[in-house]
Amino acid sequence: MASRSGNPHLALWIAATGLSHGEIARRIAAAAKAQGHRQIAPDATRIRRWTDGEKPRPPVPALLAGVLSEAIGRPLTPGDLGLTTTSPELESIQLPLLTEAAAQTLAGWTQMDLFMNRRDTLKLALGTTLILAAERMLGGTARALNSKTKGFDSDTVTALEEVTAFFTKADASKGGGLYRSAIVAQLAEVARRIQDGVPGSLKTRVFSATADLAALAGWVSHDGGRCPVAQRYWSYGVYAAGEVGQRDRGVEIVTRMSHQMIYLGHLQDALGLLGVAAKKARMPAVKALVSSQTGRVHAALGDERQAAKHLGAADELVAGGLGDDIPEWVSYFDAAEHAGARAVSARDLAGLGRGHRPASVHFEDALKLRKPGFDRVHVMDRVGLAAALFDEGEAERGAAAAHQALDEAARVDSTLVASRLNTLLDAARPYETAAVDEVRTRAKDLAATRPTTIAA
Repeated sequence: MASRSGNPHLALWIAATGLSHGEIARRIAAAAKAQGHRQIAPDATRIRRWTDGEKPRPPVPALLAGVLSEAIGRPLTPGDLGLTTTSPELESIQLPLLTEAAAQTLAGWTQMDLFMNRRDTLKLALGTTLILAAERMLGGTARALNSKTKGFDSDTVTALEEVTAFFTKADASKGGGLYRSAIVAQLAEVARRIQDGVPGSLKTRVFSATADLAALAGWVSHDGGRCPVAQRYWSYGVYAAGEVGQRDRGVEIVTRMSHQMIYLGHLQDALGLLGVAAKKARMPAVKALVSSQTGRVHAALGDERQAAKHLGAADELVAGGLGDDIPEWVSYFDAAEHAGARAVSARDLAGLGRGHRPASVHFEDALKLRKPGFDRVHVMDRVGLAAALFDEGEAERGAAAAHQALDEAARVDSTLVASRLNTLLDAARPYETAAVDEVRTRAKDLAATRPTTIAA
């Protein structure tokens, strides 16, 4: 029986071929006969039923994929055509390389996120699946089909740019917990409008703003412990950047995906993503970001030599200046952000009995360099400083730094901060003083109100 929603993926790919339903039916019958399936002979009406949502039985999906692949000039699978049993738009982070189909997939993700409570059943992409998806996303070229232009006008795009800038600033300052649902709802509305059509004159602005919004939706979802859906929003952000040829924008979003892998302890996956990103990065600021984060991962793995190599490369890029016209979406990466990466790297190496300069000195460097408006990362630096001081045997200084950090952490809604609080508690464990006991009590109370990640 046909589904009420039809199969827009199949309909769009058929439209892309320029072939009639009758011609597609004839080619399927010919392919089936060549493979010995003489009983398979669909007509134009049957093709229309498939686009309406009816699911053909094997081997028809494979035959149809082969016919359309030959007509399009690129390989397609039954999953690309929406002919798999499991809905591809919910279970995969891949996106079809068609503007409207990709937007519909995004709409499915936002609906699932906001209304269907599917977060516990979504799977996190890991390993080869994740790395190959990143390569495909950064290397793909979208193919728009919709000639209508009623989705956006100049005023609408300006409003989208302004609201995205507001949410981005609010997240950096106080964490995205309060705003996450609003950000996802805004992304859902954008997905709907893209399906209605984007004027050619506004395409660059629309998809640039959409890439920013999707990157932000992914980040606040990650920061709220919704890791699988964060991956999906990030994948659309990379796709949207690719729509308008902004490869470095997509690379920056892939570094966010690698950050998530670091946070979840999948360090080899983080390296794999950063390896893909390094091949595509062109802007000095983006290259420096990739090098800095790569050094951090090597430090977490205990590879001091590789950590020094990549962190040193980032040092040189930062010292040489990252350019005069740095895009807003990567302007957060500066000397302070790199100092923060060096601080975490020094902490990880010290924990493995390696490294030279104390991590606390790096955290102090980062705190001195941080600009106003980045409260969350400032808090994370302060928590990191306190934990480093405990690790370095400075219990009194560590307790004082911890109290200052906890005062600030109470004003930020972030599971990333909560994770750092657990690091602080671990570092304070060897000490049994009244001051440190007070730190433990305050940190545990605050951590209880900021639960850590709900990973898939």
